[in-house]
Amino acid sequence: MLRRNGPHWPLLRQLAGPDKLALAHAAQSAHSAKLTPRTVTADKVVKSVCPYCAVGCGQEVFVKDGKIVQIEGDPDSPISRGRLCPKGSATRSLAQSPLRQYKVKYRRPYAAQWEDLELDTALDMIADRVIKTRNDTWEAQNDKGEPLNRTLGIASLGGATLDNEENYLMKKLYCALGVVQVENQARI
Repeated sequence: MLRRNGPHWPLLRQLAGPDKLALAHAAQSAHSAKLTPRTVTADKVVKSVCPYCAVGCGQEVFVKDGKIVQIEGDPDSPISRGRLCPKGSATRSLAQSPLRQYKVKYRRPYAAQWEDLELDTALDMIADRVIKTRNDTWEAQNDKGEPLNRTLGIASLGGATLDNEENYLMKKLYCALGVVQVENQARI
């Protein structure tokens, strides 16, 4: 059970060696000793801000050959002091997940299959539906003649993958359209 460099089991290495708290060698396996952090191989580090919520945690984006290899909390950030929540830690997946869709998917009413649409076609379909719904459900005034200038036919529930800038612009658009039912998952 003993090897040339000490006991095989981590607990025995911890008890027999100088690393009594298992903060270094005692906690390291032969496999983990060979590993190198992705941050070491990066060509450059870019300072950024987490896109998920309004806190604005600082991020360090490690880049190699033009691709993100790691995202970590920025220790220089006065807001997050090097820490990230689970969503912020997973920002790399948001940017380059192999599961990320790069085409507009559309399933026609009563269809069983999804089809790919051109972005311009999808945006035109959305705009037509928004205009029609707003016109069909517009309330200029109530029964007393008081101005309402709103539509209850459109609502929005934003999600955690939207960044602060996207949420800001969406809120401005919805207010301009007279939409009053605007909420975000981050507040729920």
